[in-house]
Amino acid sequence: MEKILLSFGHGYVAQALARRLVPAGWQVFGTTRNPSKISDLTAQCVTPLLWGQDDIADVIARATHLLCSAGPDAQGDPVLPLYGQEIAGAASRLAWAGYLSTTGVYGDRRGGWVDETAPLTPATRRGERRVAAEAAWAAIPGLPLHIFRLAGIYGPGRGPFEKLRNGTARRIVKPGQVFSRTHVDDIVQVLLASIARPDPGAVYNVCDDDPAPPQDVIAHAANLLGLPVPPEQDFAEADLGPMARSFYSESKRVSNDRIKDDLGVTLRYPTYREGLRAILDGAP
Repeated sequence: MEKILLSFGHGYVAQALARRLVPAGWQVFGTTRNPSKISDLTAQCVTPLLWGQDDIADVIARATHLLCSAGPDAQGDPVLPLYGQEIAGAASRLAWAGYLSTTGVYGDRRGGWVDETAPLTPATRRGERRVAAEAAWAAIPGLPLHIFRLAGIYGPGRGPFEKLRNGTARRIVKPGQVFSRTHVDDIVQVLLASIARPDPGAVYNVCDDDPAPPQDVIAHAANLLGLPVPPEQDFAEADLGPMARSFYSESKRVSNDRIKDDLGVTLRYPTYREGLRAILDGAP
């Protein structure tokens, strides 16, 4: 059976997934709003679809699998107003659909633990938009939807090493603050496991085993690079923009038991220590 993935908002995670699917014989289509990215996608053996110009509806009609990585904006989810009807029409024959959300939907838990059964109490406007987008996708009748709530994403080209090397890394300290995070390779692991074992309606937290204070991650990365550890800055006194400050409005520890118990996933990088070392060593 031919396997065709249509990826809405073909960004960092979706590109990593495509690097696993294409060699396995999948045909992957990825949407982009930026014409300058067309050549990059083509070089990755992904068929680019320019948002608002190419015939995305035709690909929806042919796709066997859908993935949405496109985040909502002030107007809501960007995909469904344009293509919701076509997706609903294709729902019954799709083998799998995935929506990449965020653990921000849980809001602030003052460092406490949350799992997928926790109520959604977002503390930011971004989190509220994600809750609404999740609900909109879940409301499509017959769609074999799987929701993946991702913690902070890092991986090659994305993480503390880049900030340390360009001198922008800061160790902001807010007492009791912890974040969960996840390596992009482990996100891909989870997506592949879900595609192989569909469970429509399932929701999965995707994160590692070690929620940690952000200043500890920066310090560890600096030590790996042999660079000076940036000094600590008190959160109350730090000069942060509204976006950066909003990240510190939430503190929680996110449980990942379901991806292990239901999907049989064994994390390649159970903590940021293994993940950062692998990035530095250039692990495939």
